[in-house]
Order: sequence, then C-alpha cells, then structure tokens
Amino acid sequence: MIGRKMQDALNSQINAELYSAYLYLAMEAYFRSLNLPGFANWMRVQTQEEIVHAMKMYDFVNSRAGRVVLEAIAKPPVDFKSPLAVFEAAYKHEQKVTGLINNLVDLAIKEKDHAANTFLQWFVTEQVEEEKNSSDIAGKLRLIKDSAEALYMLDKELAMRVFTPPAAAAAQGGA
Repeated sequence: MIGRKMQDALNSQINAELYSAYLYLAMEAYFRSLNLPGFANWMRVQTQEEIVHAMKMYDFVNSRAGRVVLEAIAKPPVDFKSPLAVFEAAYKHEQKVTGLINNLVDLAIKEKDHAANTFLQWFVTEQVEEEKNSSDIAGKLRLIKDSAEALYMLDKELAMRVFTPPAAAAAQGGA
C-alpha cells in the first residue's frame, strides 16, 4: 500500500505529466500554423510520450492500492517567437520536470518507499534523454539561424521521429 504523502506527490506529478502533454500539443499546433509538419510531428510524438508517463504513474498508484485524483490541467502558452524559442522553452520545461522527478525520488527515500524509489528510477533515466533531445534541437536551430534551407532540412529530419511505446512490463510500472 502506498503512503499518503507519496500518493499525493504522484498525483501532482500525473498532473505535471499531463500538462507536459498539453504543452507539447500546443507547440505542435504552433508548428502546424507555420507549415512545419516535421516539427509538428516531433511535438506530437513528445505529446504521446508524456501521456505514457502520466499513465505509468496512474497505474503505479492504482497498483499500490492508492487513489488517483485528477486535477485541472493549466492552460499552456500558445504563441511563441520562433522555432528556437519553442525548443528553448521545451528544454527549460524538461529541466523543471527533472527537478520534480528528483523531488519524488527524495520523498520515496525519506518515506522508505522502496517500491516507489525503484519505479521512479525509470523516470530519472528518461529525463536525461528528454533534456538531451530538446537541447540538441535547440542547438541545431541556433546553428541554422535564418537559413530557410537548413530549417527545411531539419523539418524533414524531425518528420522521421516515430512514437514507440515502452515495453509492456515497463508500461505497467515494472510489473
């Protein structure tokens, strides 16, 4: 059975993960408005990943006889200055999520909740990838500057990203 503090913290993180999905969906809409379908695709895949993250936590709380309580999801920004500004915002957001995940691990350790600690290690590793992905694209966009040709080529590259759900065992909280 999950403790109340851990349950409440995971419920808060479920909301944060769903906000992340909402944020990336807003970014996808922005890229669609710019006729950058590859960038939009990248954000759609990111949206799907964030939903998986939320559902992993949802399932984990339920599997530990906890109670999931869903709260309202905040409205994400809808206007951005540029593709670079979007990926800089995505990187900053992922850094914030990393901090939230680290706080959950700290709580699991404090509460001596070994199951939660073990479960959360997947997210710790995942956040390294999340930060790197958005940072790498922001770096490419800085190199591109105002080159329409390079932006077009990067759009084609980002169109190749495909959503790959995690393995069944991992999707169920490692069970």
